[in-house]
Amino acid sequence: MNIQPDRGKIMTIPCLNQPWKADICLPGSKSLTNRALLIAALARGNSKLRGVLLADDTQHMKNSLTHLGILFRQQKDTLEVTGRGGHLQPYSAPLYTGNAGTVARFLTVALNLGEGHYILDGDAEMKLRPIRDLTETLTANGCDIHHLQTNNSLPLKITARGFPGGDLHISGKNSSQYISALMMAAPFAHKPVTIRIKGPPVSSSYIHMTRQIMTEFGAICHHDSENILHIARGGYQGRSYDIEGDASSASYLFAAAAITGGEANVRGLSSGSSQGDLGFLQLLQQMGCDIEHKGNTMCVRGKGSRLNAIQVDMNSMSDIVPTLAVTALFARGTTVIRNVANMRIKECDRITAIVTELRKTGASVEEFEDGLAVTGEQSLGPALLETWKDHRMAMALSLIGLRIPGIRLTNPGCVSKTFPEFFEMLKQGYQNCQDIWSD
Repeated sequence: MNIQPDRGKIMTIPCLNQPWKADICLPGSKSLTNRALLIAALARGNSKLRGVLLADDTQHMKNSLTHLGILFRQQKDTLEVTGRGGHLQPYSAPLYTGNAGTVARFLTVALNLGEGHYILDGDAEMKLRPIRDLTETLTANGCDIHHLQTNNSLPLKITARGFPGGDLHISGKNSSQYISALMMAAPFAHKPVTIRIKGPPVSSSYIHMTRQIMTEFGAICHHDSENILHIARGGYQGRSYDIEGDASSASYLFAAAAITGGEANVRGLSSGSSQGDLGFLQLLQQMGCDIEHKGNTMCVRGKGSRLNAIQVDMNSMSDIVPTLAVTALFARGTTVIRNVANMRIKECDRITAIVTELRKTGASVEEFEDGLAVTGEQSLGPALLETWKDHRMAMALSLIGLRIPGIRLTNPGCVSKTFPEFFEMLKQGYQNCQDIWSD
């Protein structure tokens, strides 16, 4: 029975009367897929990408690169990519990014390696997400970029004249995607690139992820410190590359086991992963779960007893905050999450969004400018919860329904942005109770 919801539909999450238990093979990482697609497109020669995520965000990247002259041959989740050696062909129509931040930010830099004029556009939500830190850095470096509607976001007109390179200065406070975008185009700059990041960079693990995948495709990239990166000229060489499972997507499955006293065995991840969101496992361990690594499988076991509240700086993995906030509803004490002000410029203002929705269930939640506090083990009740058209809100909020009857979600289909199979995989944990998914 296919329970994948339609966009705009209201879904009721069936409440479990037993622990949630499942063995799951994760789909590929969205962050790694979109980095690999762009780098393979810019590389010399052919690449074979295995484990590619098939979702809205990655389809927007693939569509845009196809318009720019990149050839793809696809068989299931394997893509063969014919790279163009750092050259992108002209394209006169607007390139549409949807609400994919990685596509919009990465192409804002990469299009300078093309020919002629490009228009980069997105959906209504993407047009609310800032990109000025990145465009200011590029225009200061000699790139020709103009904001067509506001001075802060898409759409953009980019006139490709190459990427001058040299010293680049950019703020680290809003998005690591700006820095990753500069890094990935840097091997094709006219001069070697030094990126100087002003202030501590948010989500710094994604910068390390970018550096690692660049190195695997032959680029030379090193850092003097967290705030200074050096990238040599020389481009990339095509290769075979395996994309591991998505650690951010795994967080919802781990949390399902944690809050129900169940067990999640998730395949496709390794303890040596470059994905910083795997740090969620350490947080669950602090809260009282048992964690076990078995090869490329991560196992989380909830003990069936009460979870413990924690206090944590989530700056390095802010995408996991909604998942942790929901988990905290079922923990003893008050969980405090700080240093995640950049959540306010994600697909929605995720701090206000998660606070608003948790309060609808009767939860005691305090909002800060840079985070929130959730007091657990309170009396919670049924609620119609808005997903804010945000995939991470939809997946996190659905977990409340595992424990609390009467939880309904609006627009649950927004999970197709990064995890189209989410509800099917959530259903697997119901085991003998799957027929209650009447949808």
